[in-house]
Amino acid sequence: MTSPKKTGTRRKKPTATRGRVGAASRAKLRRWSGKVTRTSDALTLEHGVFTKRSAQAIAQSLKRSAERSRRRKSSPLRSAMSMLTFYINRAGKDLSASRKRTLEAAKQELRRLFA
Repeated sequence: MTSPKKTGTRRKKPTATRGRVGAASRAKLRRWSGKVTRTSDALTLEHGVFTKRSAQAIAQSLKRSAERSRRRKSSPLRSAMSMLTFYINRAGKDLSASRKRTLEAAKQELRRLFA
């Protein structure tokens, strides 16, 4: 004897397993670069270093952090430049043109300070 066919009892899988990400998860995923900036082994950065107004101030702060850091695995210049480039690449789409120019100028200033 065959069993009667069930109708309407099939439940949908939770959204997390169907490949869709909710708003809270999406926001958390977008912030991983902030965590890297805060907890990186490369440098212990001064609070608000990337929000400084002048390229010289940003470069001096990065240089100071790189030279003081005992956790970095490379030269101070490479560590500082790496952190600056990382920030530019990760925040790039949300930066204004003037802010990008300031951060790019900070790269040149870093090279000058370490020369």
